[in-house]
Amino acid sequence: MEITPIAHFHSPFTSKFGIPKQSSLVEELEGTIVFEPSFRDADYVRGLEEFDFIWLIWGFSANAHEATSPLVRPPLLGGNARVGVFASRSPYRPNPLALSSVRISRIEHDEQLGTIIHVLGADLMDGTPIYDIKPYIAFADAHPQARSGFVDTNKMRRLNVVFQDDVAEKLTSDQTDLLRKILQLDPRPHYQNDPNRVYGMMFDGKDLHFVVKDDKLTVVSFS
Repeated sequence: MEITPIAHFHSPFTSKFGIPKQSSLVEELEGTIVFEPSFRDADYVRGLEEFDFIWLIWGFSANAHEATSPLVRPPLLGGNARVGVFASRSPYRPNPLALSSVRISRIEHDEQLGTIIHVLGADLMDGTPIYDIKPYIAFADAHPQARSGFVDTNKMRRLNVVFQDDVAEKLTSDQTDLLRKILQLDPRPHYQNDPNRVYGMMFDGKDLHFVVKDDKLTVVSFS
């Protein structure tokens, strides 16, 4: 079976670094879905406005190499413990497909681009190909009492994020809140913990730099 993108995602993240590792971790994070010309007929999404959430099936298009091992090292386990690739959400898989649940913010119809779906809480990079969209159905898709393996016993660590004064004065309160929630998740690779290193990431067309010491992340520039 050959699959081709039905749409592409547009996001403030132009590289993988800094993207939340799961959808809905930063609920305020905005993104848009723009369909390919063959799928811009409004009939493709007729009735979708009656749903709050959708599933996106998309591709890990930025992966530099193919999966070569049945074992992976999830960041939540510190990058040392190994689990089977099918017991993880690692991007390095036999078929580089991903699944994300995102909230619909609004659906609009543009004269040139056709239907555009605005969503919140996505964990996709700008330009990511989307292969399918399905509505989220609560009675079938939600299992609040289900076990979640190593996720249950290894709680996600969040950093204390502060902004240098010269950075804070450039940001609105909404920008500050959004960046804080993104950076709290610790964008660094799991194997890096150098308190003297300045890390950089692109967000919304701007260069952001920060340092991390212990549990404190300090934003030193954003321009």
